[in-house]
Amino acid sequence: MSAPVPRPSGASGDPPWPEPVETGVRLTELAHALLGEYLRPGDTALDATAGNGHDTAYLARHVGASGHVYAMDVQETAVASARARLAAENSGARVTWITGDHARLAEHLPKDLSGRLRAAVFNLGYLPGGNHALTTRPDATRTALESALPFLAAGGVLCVTCYRGHPGGEEEYRAVRDWFRHQRHAFAQARAFTGKNRRFPPVLLFAEKAAGQWQAH
Repeated sequence: MSAPVPRPSGASGDPPWPEPVETGVRLTELAHALLGEYLRPGDTALDATAGNGHDTAYLARHVGASGHVYAMDVQETAVASARARLAAENSGARVTWITGDHARLAEHLPKDLSGRLRAAVFNLGYLPGGNHALTTRPDATRTALESALPFLAAGGVLCVTCYRGHPGGEEEYRAVRDWFRHQRHAFAQARAFTGKNRRFPPVLLFAEKAAGQWQAH
């Protein structure tokens, strides 16, 4: 389902972050398909913005009964909604629930989890069906990404979906994109995708943590 990202051309030196490739696939479906290439039973994953629990449920299904998911959200109503979804799927026991700001995830995750996460998922913007004035913010999201990186295993992935159509959404996308560009040597490969037929389509950024040098694919 994933589309190839061409190798960037140009002068030698620091490689640029790949420009988003337009796709007709819904980015939520694409994100799950890409995550499915990495997740295995027994893995540990993080949903840093649990929302209504769709990503949490996907992660819990793929890590299986022997794996574990940490799911957090700043809104208590979101955590309650996500917990109910996972309980309905009988997979709530494999999830640790955290009510808190994703910018402070390093304070909430166990220290011995460092270097062990197979995936960290961020779905930015506002809670669907919630208060649209309550959104993730550029500074907090940059801090959250910076905090999540040491928790990722080599070969683990950061999956970040940015929604640009609400006030502040474009600013947050640019902050996230620039953070990835600044951290490009931390990743073995990177892919970027965008939706179609909208003035401000969402963008999916998907990057695999490297043990060594950054390489664009």
